[in-house]
Amino acid sequence: MQTQNSRNTIIFFVCAALIMGVYYFMVMRPQAESRRQAQIVAAEQQKAREASADAGLTPTGPAPGVFIKDRGQALGAVARVPIQTPTLKGSLSLQGARIDDLYLTNYKETLDKSSPPVELFRPQGMEHAYFAQFGWSGPNVAGGVPGPNTVWRLTKGETLTPTTPVELTWDNGSGLRFTRLVSIDEQYMFTVKDTVANLGTQAIAIAPYGRVERQGVPVDLGKQMILHEGAIGAFGSDGKFTTEQVKYKDWAKKPRIQKDSVGGWMGITDKYWLAALIPTQDEAIEGRFSVRDADGMNVHEAAMLGATRTIQPGRQIEETQRLFAGAKRAEVLKGYEESLGLPRFVYAIDWGMFWFLTRPIFTVVEFFYGVLGNFGLAILALTVVVKLVLFPLANKSYESLSKMRTLQPKMEEIKKKHGSDPQKQQQEMMALYQREKINPLAGCLPMVVQIPVFYALYKVLFVTIEMRHAPFFGWIRDLSARDPSTVWNLFGAVPWDPATLPVLGGILNGPLHLGVLPLVYGFTMWLQMAMNPPAQDPMQRQIFALMPIVFTFIMAPFAAGLLIYWAWNNVLSIIQQYVIMHRFGAENPIDSFIARFKKA
Repeated sequence: MQTQNSRNTIIFFVCAALIMGVYYFMVMRPQAESRRQAQIVAAEQQKAREASADAGLTPTGPAPGVFIKDRGQALGAVARVPIQTPTLKGSLSLQGARIDDLYLTNYKETLDKSSPPVELFRPQGMEHAYFAQFGWSGPNVAGGVPGPNTVWRLTKGETLTPTTPVELTWDNGSGLRFTRLVSIDEQYMFTVKDTVANLGTQAIAIAPYGRVERQGVPVDLGKQMILHEGAIGAFGSDGKFTTEQVKYKDWAKKPRIQKDSVGGWMGITDKYWLAALIPTQDEAIEGRFSVRDADGMNVHEAAMLGATRTIQPGRQIEETQRLFAGAKRAEVLKGYEESLGLPRFVYAIDWGMFWFLTRPIFTVVEFFYGVLGNFGLAILALTVVVKLVLFPLANKSYESLSKMRTLQPKMEEIKKKHGSDPQKQQQEMMALYQREKINPLAGCLPMVVQIPVFYALYKVLFVTIEMRHAPFFGWIRDLSARDPSTVWNLFGAVPWDPATLPVLGGILNGPLHLGVLPLVYGFTMWLQMAMNPPAQDPMQRQIFALMPIVFTFIMAPFAAGLLIYWAWNNVLSIIQQYVIMHRFGAENPIDSFIARFKKA
């Protein structure tokens, strides 16, 4: 019998280790990494200043001195063209024709009704300035070419909208005239079409470039181990492209990363937002991710340089570049991927190394959302699908558990009969299992199989903007965040915030924060374990009795959507196991409770 107890202990620790591993890698390790990065961020500043040989690609860099705190003051420093679309609002600076003032109007910073829209780009001169810019490289051109500080003239249009493009012009005074037509669609795609006319008497050679620059990384970015934020792009040729990713912390250690490509795209990504440069898909480009130190902060830049063009006297050329600046909605990225032929554009979303699970699960959840109109209900429907797929495996598992429960008296007899001979006990137990067609290891299999599904759903909730601020019902206003309710104020019945309590506030709002969903999950886990055969060893029984309590606290910080999935999965498992136990006549805690209730 000792061997049987050992096997049960091994099963328990294997299952516990799997769940603890998921918790460590998805919660504890990212939090520890975040704290570590915050402590050493100053030490990671890149001290190597890049000296670009290409005048057209020389970045402007942040202005020295004190940053401008007032956005209106920064915007008012130069003339601007307003930008207004169903999804974006902001302005374009005529200095350098920079797209540097942009808000995403369909998304708010928080759930508060008065919350401002999400800021994507920020103008030069402010802390953490972030912008995109297009220009030309031509170091030997008389009169120069338009660069980062060139002041363009607005010659057509007043406001950039999906139906009203704007035209900018600049003349270098030496026979070279640049006309730029900037247009935008109803989503997040800017199109910049330059026409360059050579009115002089000499042939000139110039090359187009585009760049996205971020001056210093905000403290809340680049801290998650399981999330990519930083440099991103798709590079290759002849239909063979790979996605390249460099996290901020790694990017800072590599001042210059060169990537050549024919077509593709490149830029800077955050968790939900993306700024990506997109060349014409048949054009050869030199892509570059670079970092330089300026005034004690890292300036990150994604830049692409196109092929050199020679313009003969009396001739002109055209060049089209694009900029995606917006939210990484899967359907939007996929639409651009198909309409513009962008390779792997949907992989701007960090689907993770298990993308073959994450993307299909997202597709299923999105399908059910389209039918049910609520992502919480869609997760419940996904759980049903997973249970149906695993139904045969779970059935066999629960049959084995039910048979083991009915065989408890026989197992006790074997234990008493061969109490002094463990080897004989084991032989008799194995013979009993064979006669009854029981697999003692089957109980853990459904849980083990669902771990990848659990991780994939966690990733979907964590990285897809569709889940951001997605409500369920009642107090669950964001499925991607933890349950906001807490037992310490009786789930909102007492008008008191435990976080305000001195000393203990951080603990009650942190590791001891228990909402309704974690408690529901813990109860369903306890009930499911109570339906399993009891362990023979007293110490094992105590360990198993503590498991629901321990995992209630472990699961509490996870997203509400995950707890809804897992608790609902437990409920379905309990129903399935209850039916099977009835079929085999096995005792179960539900019937025992009903019987006691009737007697009372």
